Amino acid sequence: MTVSAAQSPFEILARYERLSLAHASGTQERFEAPGLWRGIGYRAGSYLFVSAIDEINELLAVPVLTPVPGTKPWLLGVANVRGNLMPVVDMARFLFSERTQHSERARLLVVRQGSGSVALLVDEVFGQRTVDAEQRRDAEREEDPRLTRFVEDRVEVDGQRLALFSMGRLVRAPDFRQAAA
Repeated sequence: MTVSAAQSPFEILARYERLSLAHASGTQERFEAPGLWRGIGYRAGSYLFVSAIDEINELLAVPVLTPVPGTKPWLLGVANVRGNLMPVVDMARFLFSERTQHSERARLLVVRQGSGSVALLVDEVFGQRTVDAEQRRDAEREEDPRLTRFVEDRVEVDGQRLALFSMGRLVRAPDFRQAAA
């Protein structure tokens, strides 16, 4: 791209804006294509999951936690996230009674719960995953009884078999909402 000396700074900026919008419009169509579902892939225990991208508000490194006495073992405590206290739940421990090993790959998935948020500790996050209509058609039903109330289907994405996990179902589950021991 060459810029002529006769062009004013305004003309140059206007050209950059046109080029940027032309590039961005093609990108937007690709993300909003009919039949595509986008999610965040992650691992909790030995299970691989993907949850809808709009169900996860934020990904965080694991901060310092303050334990809360008199709670179930899967409630690890509360974290101060930008001045807001947020409960932190060990997802693998809640689902499978398997304690998540703290490592540099462990992350918190922040999910809306009522008028607040809850953070779910997972072993690692794989990033964005896209599932197309054909993958959804070929999906297999979830057979693990511990997961059937949160997971309907399992799909293969990028060589990984992922369970489509509903964060909405999780945060509405009575046993998840009752963390008192």
